[in-house]
Amino acid sequence: MIVFPKRRRGRQTAAAKARYQEELDAFCAAILEMNSTLDFKVSSRGWCYLLEEHGHGKGDFDTVQKLINNCRKSGDLPLDIFAVDEGRKADHIEFIDADDPEAEAEAIVGHVEDAYLNYHPFSFWEDQDFYLEMMVEKIDLKTLFAPICSRFRIPLANAKGWSDINGRAAMMARFERWEDLGKQCVLLYCGDFDPGGLNISEFLRSNLADLSDAIGWCPDNLIIDRFGLNFDFIEEINLTWIENVETSSGDRLDSPRHPDHYKPYVQSYLEQYGARKVEANALVVRPEAGRELCRQAILKYVNYDAPQGYQDRLESHQDAVRDEVHRLLEER
Repeated sequence: MIVFPKRRRGRQTAAAKARYQEELDAFCAAILEMNSTLDFKVSSRGWCYLLEEHGHGKGDFDTVQKLINNCRKSGDLPLDIFAVDEGRKADHIEFIDADDPEAEAEAIVGHVEDAYLNYHPFSFWEDQDFYLEMMVEKIDLKTLFAPICSRFRIPLANAKGWSDINGRAAMMARFERWEDLGKQCVLLYCGDFDPGGLNISEFLRSNLADLSDAIGWCPDNLIIDRFGLNFDFIEEINLTWIENVETSSGDRLDSPRHPDHYKPYVQSYLEQYGARKVEANALVVRPEAGRELCRQAILKYVNYDAPQGYQDRLESHQDAVRDEVHRLLEER
């Protein structure tokens, strides 16, 4: 069990301050140790789930998030220990080279030597019957699934930015292109197990259809495959249930005062599962099971060895670029 540092009530004596600092140091050391075992970045909410397995219950989640953020601000934990929200990053940050001219020149030559590997004269999807994209509910799933989606060349987006019209339009344009080329387009989705999450296919199709007139493409033939989280999977790997169906606004779907309370999808969910839910972040405590869930969703549409086949096809084309680069350098 990881001890959660707590200040005692009242005026803090020197001994109490020292004891709290010892607990805080031990807590941060445990976080850093756990972080060293992860091969993906975790959000603040995801850390709550990781710490739940070390003695901190759902009632501690808000306190845990606050403490970890305070430790980042104080320098007790690295600022970059959390997954970065790409939508909040600044563009055009100035970069200053630290190398001397000789080292910089050597790095440039090394880049030129390997640049041929960036040559991709044809698409991975040309030989496939389907074209896939993936959307996830939480940034934790984006970092967790990234290696698999990268291997299969699948565009991966966080649903947090779904309200952005430009993002939807760009996705629709890609689907239109591949549909015109004879591919069956598929949008894979993984998110929370709650009333909205189970009804997400209708929400996604409706949101895409809203832009049909502007884009000139409609999602009628698009397959929207929600592959998780699902009840059997949650029970199988023992994910954490949260005993409420509170929405992001803080309102509860199980309250008759909520405007969506009496909608069929809400009533059906409450009847089947009760006023509880499972957040997608919970997958961080079962990363291998989560990645296998993602992998199996992809393999419904793409063969396992397709990435290697694509790389084999690329090799001769990339080698030709490498040879041409060498020829041009020798001529100079």
